[in-house]
Amino acid sequence: MSPALLLLGLLLVGGGLAVLALGVVPPGPRRVPLARLDPSIAPPPTLLSKMTAQASGGVEQVIARRGGVAAGAAALERAGIGMPLAEVVLLTGLTTLVLGAGGWLLGGVVAGLLLAVLAPVGARVLVRLRTGRRQARFADQLDDALQLMASSLRAGHSLLRAVDAVAEQAPAPIGEEFARIVNETRVGRDLGAALDEVGERVDSDDFRWIAQAIAIQREVGGNLAEVLDTVATTIRERNAIRRQVKALSAEGRLSAWVLMALPVGIVAFLSVTNPVYVSAFTESLAGWVMVAVSVGLLVVGGLWLRKTVRIRF
Repeated sequence: MSPALLLLGLLLVGGGLAVLALGVVPPGPRRVPLARLDPSIAPPPTLLSKMTAQASGGVEQVIARRGGVAAGAAALERAGIGMPLAEVVLLTGLTTLVLGAGGWLLGGVVAGLLLAVLAPVGARVLVRLRTGRRQARFADQLDDALQLMASSLRAGHSLLRAVDAVAEQAPAPIGEEFARIVNETRVGRDLGAALDEVGERVDSDDFRWIAQAIAIQREVGGNLAEVLDTVATTIRERNAIRRQVKALSAEGRLSAWVLMALPVGIVAFLSVTNPVYVSAFTESLAGWVMVAVSVGLLVVGGLWLRKTVRIRF
């Protein structure tokens, strides 16, 4: 046997034993610095966290100059999104850049523009969808919350204790909103003002009526439990009508989504499969005029369909 083969065999055996030892023998206990065991000392920030914090700070300053901090934070709060406004805007901007660059590389300028617009539009649509779903869940849970409040009042508890019972036992989002009412009243805010703010935040006419009924009862007196029972019955009937209207208009809403998504989907598909065919619209003034007119008609049709299928009562 040659020395070269013997050396190669020894290296292979040694490597196999090393891999076996690393995979089978568990590593020893890691030593943790004493500074990391102290909860009062914050861990050192990483490079990624520093870059994210700096970028978020810059975005927040830009939003503050334009005066959109309050409106944006309120929109995220209504949607139940816990991320700060600056991080949401930063994430949307990065997604816009990535989608735009990817669409430009794959399908040309038109595909890049369409995909770049998709990120901010999708973010706004997502916030609105989450807001609508949160408001719908709040409306569905409101009658049960009123019954719980009425039961607590009949048991001899105070109004604030009845609100606290709803905050502890009701699921989100109504439990979160009632917990916020309790926390605000504990720091000195008036109960009526806290109730009015919840009605504005969730955009619920039913809850505004409840706040008015509670405010009137606190001024003139009366049996608040019976009032809440009556309001709960009315809200339950309104919810039944709302669900019936939603079921009857489901076909129209689905048709609206399909009609709005169909042109965008066709243009995106053609931009990827046959970019030369779509590039004819960007090579002349007449093509750009046709694109602008098409987008305008699409927007008008979308608003028309939205007005048709959105029934308020």
